Amino acid sequence: MHVLDAARVLTPFIISFSVGLLLAPLLSYYLYKYKAWKKKSGKGKGLGDTHGTPLFDALHKEREVSTPRMGGILVWSSVAITTFGLALLGFLFDGPFELLNFINRGQTWLPLTALLVGGLTGLVDDFLEVTRSNGGMRLRWRLFIVAIFAAFAGWWFYAKLGVSTIGIPFGGILHLGPFFILFFIVVTLALYASGVIDGIDGLAGGVFAIIFIIYAAIAFSQNQIALAGFAATVSGGVFAFLWFNIPPARFYLSETGTMALTIALAITAFSADTLGGGIGVTVLPIIALPLTLTVVTNMLQVFWKKVFKKKLFRIAPIHHHFEMIGWPAYKVTMRYWIVSIMAGIFGLAVALLK
Repeated sequence: MHVLDAARVLTPFIISFSVGLLLAPLLSYYLYKYKAWKKKSGKGKGLGDTHGTPLFDALHKEREVSTPRMGGILVWSSVAITTFGLALLGFLFDGPFELLNFINRGQTWLPLTALLVGGLTGLVDDFLEVTRSNGGMRLRWRLFIVAIFAAFAGWWFYAKLGVSTIGIPFGGILHLGPFFILFFIVVTLALYASGVIDGIDGLAGGVFAIIFIIYAAIAFSQNQIALAGFAATVSGGVFAFLWFNIPPARFYLSETGTMALTIALAITAFSADTLGGGIGVTVLPIIALPLTLTVVTNMLQVFWKKVFKKKLFRIAPIHHHFEMIGWPAYKVTMRYWIVSIMAGIFGLAVALLK
């Protein structure tokens, strides 16, 4: 039975990867045809920032105005085609196709919806980014959309699925009651903030692909086969994107990819928690260590500048700091992949020792 279940998880992974490889040339053609890149380099000024980001702009100004955005379309479209394609085949035919259908109200409706909502919202931001000279959707609106969806998802877990606790490593459970919804929102917003890891060719793709395959393993160990299939399918789509994002990148993940992946990751982590009788949320900072470092170093940089009136890092988040001190971009990327694998395996081990 375990062999059959493994096939139900790994087959969508391979299909999603293959679909992504087939779609990429078509996507690439249209992104280059319509010059879907930023018309002005640089990040501009963030909230409370009066000086902009001159160091970052100096590092990345040429690639930003010559490499298309919207590469994240490849990820969520590969997942959508694989998911709904297998569901349709399962509806039309009995046997193996029916077993490969992982659309499931209790396990995959929400993470799949999160992926698509994030992807389409991010696509609007990217479209505005490449068609206007003054940037995309305002950050406050993106944060609002993420918070609203997280509030809905948290309510769904709490009211519809009866979840108000999170698992603690080594057998504990933390009861949050109605504060579970607030905690859900905070975790989702923190993950969304980590999307700025998409700043070096191949970096975000490798990190997200590893994280999702680790969560597929956690879900599989808890007999959440549908959730494992979904997470593996996302990982397959990201690996297909990574094939074309290895330096020099054919296109960037950008907002349509990072918003989709971070929101879907939040839902996946909560789904692999007490809902499945396991630990999915408290190991998230370990499994997603590069994302954790991204958020923490950004917060430390802001704190340092406010309190001590100087920078703690040359550039935040820290992967750009490594660039500024002389690490080649490919070295930063590959070391992040190694850290992701090691942290993911450690987090998986902790989750399995529940």
